[in-house]
Amino acid sequence: MQKILIIRFSSIGDIVLTSPVIRCLKEQLPDAQIHYVTKELFKPVLEHNPYVYKIHTFKKDVSEIYEELLKEQFTLVIDLHKNLRSLRLKQKLKLPSYAFNKLNLQKFVAVNFKMLNRLPQQHIVDRYLEAVTRLAIRNDGKGLDYFIGENDKVNRSEIPAGKFIALVVGGSYYTKQIPHTKLQAICELAQLPIVLMGGKEDAVIAKKLQDQFPGLINACGKYSINQSASIISQAEWVITSDTGLMHIASAFHKKIISVWGNTIPEFGMGPYLSAAGSRIVEVKNLPCRPCSKLGYHKCPIAHFYCMNQNDFSFVSELK
Repeated sequence: MQKILIIRFSSIGDIVLTSPVIRCLKEQLPDAQIHYVTKELFKPVLEHNPYVYKIHTFKKDVSEIYEELLKEQFTLVIDLHKNLRSLRLKQKLKLPSYAFNKLNLQKFVAVNFKMLNRLPQQHIVDRYLEAVTRLAIRNDGKGLDYFIGENDKVNRSEIPAGKFIALVVGGSYYTKQIPHTKLQAICELAQLPIVLMGGKEDAVIAKKLQDQFPGLINACGKYSINQSASIISQAEWVITSDTGLMHIASAFHKKIISVWGNTIPEFGMGPYLSAAGSRIVEVKNLPCRPCSKLGYHKCPIAHFYCMNQNDFSFVSELK
């Protein structure tokens, strides 16, 4: 029996993007045991996944569980994080391992020499799956997975009856977040009820929007990640920047309005196999974009055109 350890320490969206690898490994190697190592904070993203045999978690550093992992006697490691921490773990385990192509050089060139962009037209999901091709694993084309336990399913009485828009107001970096003025425009134009989505850190901006538009439902910081996923699964449309909730929406094949600021979908992190009608909103041909492969806490040149020039007039047509 093969005993396979998948490494992906963080974060929500990145872990969701590894779900096709988990499923394909288990379905195409049915006798294999699939283990997963990640930060304790992100365990809920995986805890209901039927393809995962066991989740190994740590609080701050993976070295906390070196001995636990050594006792498992894995036969193979699949490194889908590929950084110094995952390298140290692989050195500790001393096992055969496969890793994906992180494209760090190509991303560096795209950020620093815009006209020399040589990024392949390939989603990161496909690069993750390339890491296991030597096991004769193929992409089954089913897209992403997200599993919600019965206790985390949000009752329909807590959200609008009928069709609604889930509007994600936060993001991991300021330069990835939809600006307040644009969130206002979306709320003004929308013909469907809106549920504001985000974490506790997004509560202030959500409250401001709710004060301006009393009909909004503010779910920011009020639900767990799995409960938030339940709300996303029931939405007609999801309007979001590049966030973990965007990838969760892809797992449910939602119609997604994907809004991009300082980063670009060509990095391979756009919505994966979202529903027909989905669209990407971005300002093309800005000389300063992309300015980072991740993001910043403020626009490096202050104007924030990559978000401020996005057009949301089409929102009034969402039905």
